[in-house]
Amino acid sequence: MTTLKQPLPRFINTVIFTLLVICTLPTQAQDVVQVDHAWAGETHAGQTVGAAYMNFLSKQDITLTHVESDLAKTVEIHSMSMENNIMKMRMLESLPIHAGKTAKLAPGGLHLMLFDLTKPLSQGDILHLTLTFSTKDRSTFKQTLKVPVKRISNEHGDHSHHHH
Repeated sequence: MTTLKQPLPRFINTVIFTLLVICTLPTQAQDVVQVDHAWAGETHAGQTVGAAYMNFLSKQDITLTHVESDLAKTVEIHSMSMENNIMKMRMLESLPIHAGKTAKLAPGGLHLMLFDLTKPLSQGDILHLTLTFSTKDRSTFKQTLKVPVKRISNEHGDHSHHHH
């Protein structure tokens, strides 16, 4: 019986290398987190602050760590709560999203604040948001959304009265 002392043929090395690369590629965002019911509120002329809302449903525990927009210089994650009959809004550094539980961003609660808008948001406009998520192992992935701008009815409470 003879043994081969030569290395594996080059194509086998290539196949193994390719499989290793494919196995270590970052997961597609849509495979991990589903984002739906995304919308942003219409703003008025001269208003430089807006808000966006959506629902997240993830297959694993992840964290929303950063958001960018084509129409706002800064996007922050905010929470709103009622304390002693005063509505308090706080910036959050990140938003944990737990596996199998819907995280809702909605008027009067968690939301994305859009600061220094480059133009007023009008009904029918499309706002592009790039969301950055991290996983438990600290890997990150991004998901880009096309978010329609809708007219806000007063029961949703727009952010035109907020001053930052």
